[in-house]
Amino acid sequence: MRAFILALAAASALVLPAKAENVTVAVTAIVEHPALDAARDGVKAALAEAGYKEGENLKFLYESAQGNPGTAAQIARQFVGEAPNVIVPISTPSAQAIVAATRDIPVVFTAVSDPVGAQLVKDMEKPGRNVTGLSDMLPVGEHLALIKEISPNAKSIGFLYNSAEANSVSTLATLKAEAEKAGLKVVESVATKSAEVQGATRALVGKADVIYVPTDNTIVSAFEAAAGVAAEAKIPLYAADTDSVARGAVAALGFNYFDVGKQTGAVVVRILKGEKPGDIPATIAVGTDLVINKKAAEKAGVTFPESVTKRATKVID
Repeated sequence: MRAFILALAAASALVLPAKAENVTVAVTAIVEHPALDAARDGVKAALAEAGYKEGENLKFLYESAQGNPGTAAQIARQFVGEAPNVIVPISTPSAQAIVAATRDIPVVFTAVSDPVGAQLVKDMEKPGRNVTGLSDMLPVGEHLALIKEISPNAKSIGFLYNSAEANSVSTLATLKAEAEKAGLKVVESVATKSAEVQGATRALVGKADVIYVPTDNTIVSAFEAAAGVAAEAKIPLYAADTDSVARGAVAALGFNYFDVGKQTGAVVVRILKGEKPGDIPATIAVGTDLVINKKAAEKAGVTFPESVTKRATKVID
């Protein structure tokens, strides 16, 4: 009888579901602002949908560098010391800091405009080593087409950016090429920290007919400062990320960063289940939304064409 009971227990153990493995995922961003926060939350949501839930079998670490590259490097060293299963850096500066700090821990970057230009990977299709991720490379040509559609009389476009952010520098190069095709002159204005955004925006008054803000973390972190100056000067302000429209942009054609985060989280799950990051192609995130802000448009003296309002996915009154 004892032998039968032991055999029955052993057989029962064989059919019991295996307990989910405890994992640690460390996430860091260069700064906190709505788009990057949404990407972080999307990563967590994708993990939860795959069965990795915080407080149960997931330890989810998060740190913001508060806009400081030196702090980003410190966070990178801290995370490497804690040896998580995967590190997810959000934004180009954070990704560069993490990739420089480890060649062993899997890294899945996100919200990086130009992974090759930022020297995170040598090839998008075959990233190799311990790194892969998602790019939010901007459809700059489509952005300019939208700007021309809403502000058809514009002859010059002001570009607000931080020249120390690699993604913004590559966006500027693309913008210049596309602007020439669209018959627009590009006027640059640089802010190297959030406190300089207001002054950099003022420097464009009288020089630019419209202002365009890329997914530059320095500018976006102080977007209200730029929006205030633009509204006062009655200059239409356009953004590359849809989260900035509620903060004062006239319009934006861009990614839903929560969805970008979920796409990133799906890659993290693949690695947690055994795939090697270097074997997973680095891809460009999918999906764009058109968001317009009627109040900001009114302040700037802009009237949306019916063609724009009809295809807008969200209208902010």
